Amino acid sequence: MILEELKFNVEAKGVMVVETLRGEVDCNNNYSQWNLCDYTGDDALRVLDSRMAFCQEAGIELDHLIMPRQSHTTTVEIIDQDFLDASIAEQDSRLENVDALVTALPGVCIGVNTADCVPIALADLEYGVTAIAHAGWRGTVGRIAKAVVKQMRKLGATPENILVTMGASICNDCFEVGDEVVQAFEHAGFEMSPIAHRNAITGKAHINLQEANRQVLIAAGVLDQNITLPSHCSRCESNRYFSARRLGIDSGRTFTGIIKN
Repeated sequence: MILEELKFNVEAKGVMVVETLRGEVDCNNNYSQWNLCDYTGDDALRVLDSRMAFCQEAGIELDHLIMPRQSHTTTVEIIDQDFLDASIAEQDSRLENVDALVTALPGVCIGVNTADCVPIALADLEYGVTAIAHAGWRGTVGRIAKAVVKQMRKLGATPENILVTMGASICNDCFEVGDEVVQAFEHAGFEMSPIAHRNAITGKAHINLQEANRQVLIAAGVLDQNITLPSHCSRCESNRYFSARRLGIDSGRTFTGIIKN
């Protein structure tokens, strides 16, 4: 099996959130087994094979699998019928330097690739609007989740109706950062006590990215009870999910996607 399903806190009929598993891991290959990301150094044919296997298991067409070329921005792209009708070159251009997608289209899987950063899936079931975001520390500081909610509202979604679930990502204990990262969160106005601590032995700072994004979502109007935090750490479970902290940046990525029927 290439994927596992992520759940919201409440039943979400008509919407499925999935993330890929590494599968059979070869310790000599940082891209093994399933990797859908095509810009981190993997062989193009291996990536295509992974995408085709994913689409078969998820029950979607290959040209309805849509993912951006991420660069730790807060840029959000709306995927509409005009996007689907555009040429491949136009689509690629619209997906360049984008870190979140929003759509109201059925049968389309929008997704992001992560290797420790937080994948955030959002859905307003009443209005049929779904979204996905890639939130590393830079995107979190820039409040990418707030930008996503704003774009979802343009398609009719209301914050109090939005359900959120986060996929496998680096846990608080594993995410050691420099003081400049802590200062970036402080300067951006985050409440620091719930998201930052120092390791008593190493003296190094740690940031809880999941909690920081929860803060952003609640400030954007999403109800706390509608937010599901991840239960897996990508670094702790690097044989299950890809982790740049374990494998380096020249490695595969875990794909998290959301599909509306």
